[in-house]
Amino acid sequence: MQEIFNRRSVRHFKQQPVEAQKIDQLLRAAMQAPSAANQQAWEFIVVQDRQSLVEVAQTSPYAKPAAEAAVAFILLADENKLKVPTAWEQDLAAAAENLLLEAVHLGLGAVWLGAATSDIVMKNLRSLFNLPETLRPFAIIAAGYPDGPQQAVISRYQAQRVHYERW
Repeated sequence: MQEIFNRRSVRHFKQQPVEAQKIDQLLRAAMQAPSAANQQAWEFIVVQDRQSLVEVAQTSPYAKPAAEAAVAFILLADENKLKVPTAWEQDLAAAAENLLLEAVHLGLGAVWLGAATSDIVMKNLRSLFNLPETLRPFAIIAAGYPDGPQQAVISRYQAQRVHYERW
């Protein structure tokens, strides 16, 4: 799967809408992720309105790329659906990575902008989207058609970090 090796964070986007069919495919890829006890506690908010994207970009100092994106996905976990309460972050991380890889496959660029790592960002997202307390913001993924030169893809493989059988 070459998308794994070609994926990189894209933070600048053309002002070109992403087709509804591609947005649907991105969401389908995200929801195909593995999930602890098959809890599938994820929820997604799809943001395409320009003013709303600007507001999303203001929820975190690191969310600025959302202002340029054609679409942003807000990934959330629903506490009411948790069968394994300690696994929601891994479930959402798997969904996020699937979405990012599908973006590459579809000729799009995307960047993962964290939310669950900051109580302030989670609070800002809760406020912006009027979220009930049972929804936990996990991440923002800004996506669109890449604009400008892209970072070169480099291999991150480091053989010295691989250990067989013991440390």
